[in-house]
Amino acid sequence: MKSNKKIGIALSGGGVRGISHLGVLKGLNEAGIYPTKVSGTSAGAIAGAMYCNGYKPEEVLKIIVETNYFKFMRPAISLTGILKMNSVGELFKLYLKHDDFAQLQIPLTVAATDIKKGKVIYFSEGELINPILASSCIPGMFDPIVIDKRHLIDGGVLNNLPVEPLDGICDYVIGVNCNQLPEETNIKNMKSLIERSVIMAMNSNVYSRKSKCDFFIEAPGLGKYGVFDIKKAPELFQAGYDRVQRFIEENPAILELAKDN
Repeated sequence: MKSNKKIGIALSGGGVRGISHLGVLKGLNEAGIYPTKVSGTSAGAIAGAMYCNGYKPEEVLKIIVETNYFKFMRPAISLTGILKMNSVGELFKLYLKHDDFAQLQIPLTVAATDIKKGKVIYFSEGELINPILASSCIPGMFDPIVIDKRHLIDGGVLNNLPVEPLDGICDYVIGVNCNQLPEETNIKNMKSLIERSVIMAMNSNVYSRKSKCDFFIEAPGLGKYGVFDIKKAPELFQAGYDRVQRFIEENPAILELAKDN
């Protein structure tokens, strides 16, 4: 039985680490917990869109492993990015044929950042794929996505856990972060220093929203995985699933969300 409560789930960004969200969703569904609204940033927007479209978490994992959408990216002739995401949009059209928020089975909100105005933009209606691309547009790596003359980049820059679209609408909010950093005693090179610093900054704006969540799920140590480490997809999925099992054991109150009262 699905709960009659309004349950919102906010999914963070985090590159390939976002695959762990699928394991979390699988675990929650097995416990009888189903969202009535989903919000997501970047990888969380992608996982959220596929899930809200009706794909089961295991089906989304299979699609990711088989297609490896990173190979669809093309070089950009631009001063604002080294890659462009247009060809990735063609891939999304294979699985989100309607390209329309209104056609999703579960309402979804996607967060992106307006780089010129320095503010978060939320999308929940109209075309679906371009907002997903914008939300996933890592600054400096990808050309900004232009929607209605707004130049948009990764939503995680300003909001990597978009709980705001769920606040006041849902009875309960579950936040899911996929970037927890293990302690590091030896920073080996500049690359690892920069990567760790970026994840710390992303987590800062996640943790500032933690108090808005009734439940906060975070698989340990996922920050050690690279943003594009697609070969680790099954491992990441399992990490999210395992964390939910443990979380339910430690926080049995979450099972109240699975009951009709």
